Amino acid sequence: MNAVAIGFGVYLLVIFTVGLLTARLNKTLPDFLLAGRRLGPWVAAFSERASGESGWMLLGLTGLAYATGLGDPSGVKLEPALWTALGGVLGIIASWYLVAGRLRTESARLGALTLPRFLELRFRANDPAIRLVATAVIAFSFTFYIAAQFDAAGKSLEQTFGWSHMSGVLAGATIIVFYTLMGGFFAVAWTDFIQGWIMLAALVLLPLIGLAHVGGVSGMVDKIGAIDPRFVSASGGRSGLTLLAGVLGGFGVGLGYVGQPHLHMRYMSIRSREDIPTARKIAIVWAVLSYGGAVLMGLVALAYFGAGYFPDPEKMMPELALSILPAWMAGILISGSLAAMMSTADSQLLVTTSAVTEDVYHQSFNRDADQKRLVLLSRVVTLVIGLLAVGLAQLPRSVFDKVLFAWGGLGAAFGPALVLALWWPKATRNGTLAGMIVGFTTIIIWDNIPAGDQLYSLVPGFTFALLANILVSLREHRNSAV
Repeated sequence: MNAVAIGFGVYLLVIFTVGLLTARLNKTLPDFLLAGRRLGPWVAAFSERASGESGWMLLGLTGLAYATGLGDPSGVKLEPALWTALGGVLGIIASWYLVAGRLRTESARLGALTLPRFLELRFRANDPAIRLVATAVIAFSFTFYIAAQFDAAGKSLEQTFGWSHMSGVLAGATIIVFYTLMGGFFAVAWTDFIQGWIMLAALVLLPLIGLAHVGGVSGMVDKIGAIDPRFVSASGGRSGLTLLAGVLGGFGVGLGYVGQPHLHMRYMSIRSREDIPTARKIAIVWAVLSYGGAVLMGLVALAYFGAGYFPDPEKMMPELALSILPAWMAGILISGSLAAMMSTADSQLLVTTSAVTEDVYHQSFNRDADQKRLVLLSRVVTLVIGLLAVGLAQLPRSVFDKVLFAWGGLGAAFGPALVLALWWPKATRNGTLAGMIVGFTTIIIWDNIPAGDQLYSLVPGFTFALLANILVSLREHRNSAV
């Protein structure tokens, strides 16, 4: 067995062990879904960041930066790497300030274990419509999102060990489904804590070591400039509406952070609201380092390998690690790409499971179900969703594109709804329901019309959802005042 496989095997052994050790901690549904609301700030922050940045960052964003540089002079991608990174960091900051503290307090006060249940209880004691619409959006979007993570696992293992893509998908899916099914949110949170450190190491160490190999910053810029100086330009040689669309698309990615249910789970599970400021600082520092490292890694690879070296740019990260690092270290850091996929897929599996188990079965069909039955059903649903995602992982779209589609649907449906529910006293049930439907529908339509390729769908989706929510809510208030 070579050193790469040994490093990789040690990582997997740790993850399996965590799943087994945390299985005994799940005695109730709140334990399985939210770790009993007793996570400390470090675990909560690393878990939130690791689950927020998936194979999309380790393979997708790094591959995008390699293929298109900072600003994408080709104009093929609507979300250039530089503006996506800046938008992502700002979105993370906004989510921690606008959502984290209030959601932790209000979800505990209402006794809500899931985002759909929180929105239901925020406006009415029993409202199946708002709960079931939210559940449908989550189930649809996250199945595609989980498929993207399994696809990322397939690419990483294919490039590293020469496995077939399907073998890599099945291996990654099996590991994730196992420890999520056994350990629930305790396993998810603690494996995310470990995976968050591995991801951070991969995103900081690999580009810095690579930078030394290409002659430092000046050497990197010179090598890339010899290929095309627009690769190291913030505008990418774009101008006018094309540049504006790229900037808006990149920043639009950041809008999605306030509407992601798998991140909201971390806010709801943190030990107390007093822990939020500490967790927030940790999360923001992690975000700055990781987004900056992802873009730098792509640029370093462009300088090191040259343009067009990879037919699929999303396979760049493992090859860069194998080329410039000792084999044992490469094995550990390549685990970062699998860690990124796992830390997101496990959370999304759990959110989808909670939506089906708590929001559909428990609240709509069997309110008297005992805790053992609910935990068992949660494990069965986790397995079924995992199998569906394995099938969808074979779709031809890139990891980056699959994630942006699901990210847009969730961000448009839940971002405006949650921010207004937490901060605006005039928000109403009908306004929230209208906003979710309009936002999600806009994403579906925008991604399937010819003009939709000019601007990332989350920008219009979020805007229309926000307007629909506000207008319907205000109309209800005017009517009630008459």
